[in-house]
Parts: sequence; structure tokens; C-alpha cells
Amino acid sequence: MTECKQPSNKQKCSCTYPGCGRKGICCECIRYHLANRELPGCCFSKEAERTYDRSFENFARTQIK
Repeated sequence: MTECKQPSNKQKCSCTYPGCGRKGICCECIRYHLANRELPGCCFSKEAERTYDRSFENFARTQIK
């Protein structure tokens, strides 16, 4: 397995949740959100990400213009 690039990932992470322990650990973030039927914050616009509603339904709503 390749080495985690958490420091560089963390610099680019768009998650605004202050207590997130998965910042920069993308594989854990994706696994966590998919297990909860959600998408990670990086899939959303800045405005939509700040709502912390990571549901598939909210993602679909934010994509319809």
C-alpha cells in the first residue's frame, strides 16, 4: 500500500467541520461517508458543504440549476 499523503491532502481538504478526525485521510473519509449513504464534503460547492448535509439527495439538489 502506498504511503498516506495526509499533509498535502489536508492542505487541499475543503471540509469545514472543525472536529473531523479524517481531514486529509481521503480513503477513511470516503469510506465513512459512503457507509452513511453520504458523499464527502469535497463533492459539494463551498456553500453546500457548509450545511453539513452530505446526503446523496442534497448532492443531487445542488447539481440541478
